[in-house]
Amino acid sequence: MEKKIKVFCKNIGKMLEVPMGCNLQDIFKKSELKMEYGPVCARVNNKIEGIHFRVYKPKEVEFLDMYSQTALRTYTRTLFFVLCKACHDLYNPCRVSIDIPVSNGYYVDLDLGRPVTVEDAGKIRRRMQEIVDAGYPIHRHETSTEEAIRLFSELGSVSKVKLLKSRGELFTTLYDIDGYYDYYYGSLLTTTANLYLFGVEKYYDGLLLRIPQPQHPSELGELVMQDKMFGIFKESHRWQQLMGMRTVGDLNEAIQNGYGNLLIQVGEALQEKKIARIADDIANRKGVRLVLIAGPSSSGKTTTCKRLSVQLITNGIKPVPLSLDDYFLDREKTPRDETGDYDFENLHALNLPLLNEQMNALFRGEEVELPRYDFPTGKSVKSGRKLRLEEDQVLVMEGIHALNPELTEDVPQEQIYRVYASALTTLLLDSHNYIATTDNRLLRRIVRDYKYRGVSAQETIRRWPSVRRGENKWIFPFQEHADQMFNSAMLFELAVIKSQAEPLLEQVPENSREYSEAYRLRQLLKYIKPIPEDQIPPTSLLREFLGGSSFEY
Repeated sequence: MEKKIKVFCKNIGKMLEVPMGCNLQDIFKKSELKMEYGPVCARVNNKIEGIHFRVYKPKEVEFLDMYSQTALRTYTRTLFFVLCKACHDLYNPCRVSIDIPVSNGYYVDLDLGRPVTVEDAGKIRRRMQEIVDAGYPIHRHETSTEEAIRLFSELGSVSKVKLLKSRGELFTTLYDIDGYYDYYYGSLLTTTANLYLFGVEKYYDGLLLRIPQPQHPSELGELVMQDKMFGIFKESHRWQQLMGMRTVGDLNEAIQNGYGNLLIQVGEALQEKKIARIADDIANRKGVRLVLIAGPSSSGKTTTCKRLSVQLITNGIKPVPLSLDDYFLDREKTPRDETGDYDFENLHALNLPLLNEQMNALFRGEEVELPRYDFPTGKSVKSGRKLRLEEDQVLVMEGIHALNPELTEDVPQEQIYRVYASALTTLLLDSHNYIATTDNRLLRRIVRDYKYRGVSAQETIRRWPSVRRGENKWIFPFQEHADQMFNSAMLFELAVIKSQAEPLLEQVPENSREYSEAYRLRQLLKYIKPIPEDQIPPTSLLREFLGGSSFEY
């Protein structure tokens, strides 16, 4: 007699009785749930699993479709796999690196021993479509790590060999499509037939893999050329080549061989050199009176501002810090969001006329009394702080709206210098598995929120989607307006953050919705060997999050 177990399906709020050992696809059919763009994966007891996952005990299951960021990751990861197989079929041997998120897709560095052409992009796109149309099953295999290392050594996948060797795990999960094997961090779709939408275009000197939009899964994201963003990634790649550091396997090898401290010293020096160059550029542009620094949450804007101010002084310029927060409107005049709550991230939560009026007055050499925003009362009050801008002084202001042209639209633009700072992670797990920039920033924020604000990792993770929505609306559309971009991510930083982040992530309770994200981040950090925090200098940007900075915040 077939043994049955009970599974609670959160999507429909009902308990289902299913055969022991059935997979999630069977449970989805049993639920009679309708999903136009799914199911892609599922949250099982608050852990993300692929639809292949089999159930042997009572579970709580929530199916996820393409409107979920988690499901989009699964879909995108599967696209990476099909792209790599298509390149293997067409050009073997060739080297494929799934690289940076850019232009609503992912840049792919394809080494063919010659320049990549428009015709190459077309051939790869057509081969990928053939693989999708064939509906190949995507098989999941548990094998010994020793066997996986042998397989990838034969395939010439050096980055995967390094990663697996450094992990120290006995067993490894591999996937195959029609005999082509690869390793991926996280769940995949169960068949290539479920890849309903993608694009491949020639992009700069490589390819752009285009993916569905999260808010509109039936559409590809707009293809835009992001010259400045792409340039800062390329600069980071040059730094990586200088340090011999492209993947986590390289990082782990260097740490294991005792080069962790040297990595820190070189990485910090490269960042300081970049900040010094920005300061030199500001000094060489005659007439700049206002430096604006913008960036998303946990990008290190505050420390970037302080270090840039030090470098400005070395150029004979005296920085005068101003806070955008002091230009908030009275609370009752603040715009509200779609839920009716005050929207403090809205540009129009600021008193833009007053800001522009005071900037222009200062640039004319007049004295102004700066406002102060009293957060307890929600009122803008007079600060008593009067300011007149001297010839050798420059205003320095940081905030999420600093690149938005509307912020200072009445100020002569030649008097403004804009800097965009963000933690643009360029270190890969291996050549086919990238580390999301947002993961880097979220880990920074988890550590900082707990240390300085008494906020738990669970609460930070809960708030994160709202933070991301604000960034997508108010920051990212304006990043190409920057005069200079600064990458605040350090190649070694996850190895340092690891020791503070892991205990906080472990405190997220398993019965909470945030557990799946905490668990995923914990699994990511397991790949990385630690570096002791005491090797980080007090002026490091990481000290803004870890504590122990010589700067005052």
